[in-house]
Amino acid sequence: MTVTVTRQEFEEAAASHWYAKRLQKEQPADQGAAESVHCRKHLDSITGLLSRFFLNVGYPPESIRVTPSQGLELPGYYTPQKQWDLVIVHEGVLVAAFELKAVDGPTDGDNYNTRAREALGSAVDLHRAALAELFPREKPWLGYFFIMQDGEKCSAPVRIAQGALPVDDVWHGTSYQDRFGIFCRRLLDESLYDAVCYVTSSAGTPRPVEPVESLDWRHFAAAINGRLAYLKSLGIPG
Repeated sequence: MTVTVTRQEFEEAAASHWYAKRLQKEQPADQGAAESVHCRKHLDSITGLLSRFFLNVGYPPESIRVTPSQGLELPGYYTPQKQWDLVIVHEGVLVAAFELKAVDGPTDGDNYNTRAREALGSAVDLHRAALAELFPREKPWLGYFFIMQDGEKCSAPVRIAQGALPVDDVWHGTSYQDRFGIFCRRLLDESLYDAVCYVTSSAGTPRPVEPVESLDWRHFAAAINGRLAYLKSLGIPG
């Protein structure tokens, strides 16, 4: 019998992000430790939660890569490789790859633009690599999980700079939280990612809030289960 990943477990995993962030501040990375590895720790609870979807339906632990030492790099087209945050590869098939990101503390345009460009670049590079037949047997499946800090600076409308040409009207009067919602919806609309979960929360109120229904946990989990059902019908995992 398949064990379901529950809503409560999702809320607890998302909330624990803030507890892990506090521990990071209290216990800095060991001297010589890679900063990128240290910065991954605050999303370990989400990584573990997502891994359970695959463990629960029979994927062996060795097919689920959660640490850099296991090899999280996937081939690109415009770049040789890109490291993802959670990679499931079974018998040569890329079952799924996940990008997990969070924006904490004061948010500004640079922070927002950096996260958006990272997500776009990763997806475009991998999809083009798939067209070049660098992923055998099945088309890659990508998931994106994003936590944005809730607070006045993130929820207040942001001024649009006077540019050389006018921007899309949809951006006027939006906050950084709104902008990430628009951005994530467009990632799905353009099929750059197959599933996106976007939540807001804070250290003071760690329970996740889902500002966009189509980007909530229910839709995200359903998309993962859809991928699992599709591959199961093809005998994966055998």
